[in-house]
Amino acid sequence: MAPLRRRNLLAAGVRAFFTARGYTEVETPYAVPAPGEEVHLRARPAGRLWLHTSPEFAMKKLLAGGAGPIFQLARVWREEPWSATHAPEFTMLEWYALHADMGALMAESFALLQAVLPPEVTCRGVTTRLDAPEYLSVAEAFSRFAGADVLATAGDAPALAAQAGARLREGEDWEDLFFRLLLERVEPHLGRERATFLTHWPAAQAALARRSPGDPRVAERFELYVCGMELANAFVELTDAREQRARFIADRARRHALYGPDWPLDETFLEAVAALPACAGIALGFDRLAMLAAGARRIADVLWLPDE
Repeated sequence: MAPLRRRNLLAAGVRAFFTARGYTEVETPYAVPAPGEEVHLRARPAGRLWLHTSPEFAMKKLLAGGAGPIFQLARVWREEPWSATHAPEFTMLEWYALHADMGALMAESFALLQAVLPPEVTCRGVTTRLDAPEYLSVAEAFSRFAGADVLATAGDAPALAAQAGARLREGEDWEDLFFRLLLERVEPHLGRERATFLTHWPAAQAALARRSPGDPRVAERFELYVCGMELANAFVELTDAREQRARFIADRARRHALYGPDWPLDETFLEAVAALPACAGIALGFDRLAMLAAGARRIADVLWLPDE
């Protein structure tokens, strides 16, 4: 029971952290008409609706309506298999800071870790100090660990494979190879002795982030790694509804080609994007945060009734 009691203390600490910083805790519906638009998104149906995979769409609608800085501890569902670090139903901590750039959101994310975790955490055999994080762009990480220029080869799978010395698999496109190299060669080096912020993702992986004004080849997106685990994914939010629509249409076409038709495009969300204030948002896996706090080896150890 000790890991579960630690989980409860962690939730209280998270709420205290955000309340002290002027955030409002919100609750949004779990069953929604459109659960997201990622290409490989596998959502769980709930009658005529879908269980959401993130509260992002709903929270941005609140932001567009003037809710101000907000946070939520939400149950979410993703139809992916159980593993030591993933459950198909899990808790996501998501928050949005107004008028924040990537640097400000990274600083706040790290301040949260320092507020709710000890100065050093050990999880799954890896010990990470939480004194000063490492900042590494995706381009720097691929150059260092995969021997490839990920920006110069963007969209060219054979060129990326040649630089990385990787065999291109049948049917593998640039994005597939990018994520294979990220998983196999880059991620094993991240968030070990120190927490790592992996920043400035290629524009093709922008998702709902805006492109960098200084370099349109990259998006203002980062992921956070601690004890070798991906803990969070963050964006400086795109507020151009036309660009967001174009991205969604392209992603929907790819997803439908792979998995068949699913949910309608969320037009009310696109209306909200057009009305969004300048903001940055982050989704953090609360169960993984609990694993760090408790030193747990499996995500099931910090869930009250794991249904493995």
